Amino acid sequence: MTASSAVTTGTLEVPDARLYYEVRGAGPLLVLVGAPMNAASFAAAARQLATTNTVLTTDPRGHFASIMDDPSQDSTVLARAADLAHLITHLDAGPAVVFGSSGGAVTALALAQTNPDLVTTAVAHEPPLRELLPDAEAQRPLSEDIIATYAAGDVLGAWRKFFAQNMIPVPEPILEQIFGGDRDPRQVASERFWFAHELRPTTSWVPDPPLLRSVPTRVIIGIGAESAGQFCDRTSRELASALGVDPVLFPGDHTGFVNDAVTFAARLQEVLDQP
Repeated sequence: MTASSAVTTGTLEVPDARLYYEVRGAGPLLVLVGAPMNAASFAAAARQLATTNTVLTTDPRGHFASIMDDPSQDSTVLARAADLAHLITHLDAGPAVVFGSSGGAVTALALAQTNPDLVTTAVAHEPPLRELLPDAEAQRPLSEDIIATYAAGDVLGAWRKFFAQNMIPVPEPILEQIFGGDRDPRQVASERFWFAHELRPTTSWVPDPPLLRSVPTRVIIGIGAESAGQFCDRTSRELASALGVDPVLFPGDHTGFVNDAVTFAARLQEVLDQP
């Protein structure tokens, strides 16, 4: 797979926000979306996939160049799904394959429920659907404590608790290197918005498995091969079981598309090409 580097950027006005997006390549429309991960997080994978697809990436509402009219509003799952519907319709190149990771996987599932006519295939890679877990009642106060810790100004403490809940081992020196000291103000603003206005509505959203089974959209549940036992491995397997499908393994962990974009993109294309 040879990477394609040409990119067209644009903005789209929606009822309560202005969405930044990028388009690469030519062919069937493939959307790569995260929450809070932005277009830049998917750029390397998008370049790989643009050899055979028109690839749309975007900054989700409230992050980086996608500005909300009222930044004190929450980023709800249904609002983000509506944003994707607007973008796909705006490009007039759909219906689309939508690959979403983490919070973006939740967005992709919601879009399949609300606008299945716009989505031929929804690939939900490690959606953090807390309410599907058998121990959801015990997980809820942990999530609230993370949000409260960040709101109190303890950034490193909030991230320690976040990674602990998600069962992702991050050595303390790495944690301090990433989240301590001088940081990009745009990244800090994105982080602040995510903790205050996105983490809670995303993890508390509950999908409708019977509806997802009934829509024409093909739903694929993806899990990182290195995510075994982690929070999103568990939530993904619960959703796959509820849908009556087998989860599909992807290279790497929760952010495999960042760590090895070439291998990850090749695996995604392989999965999409399977009948």
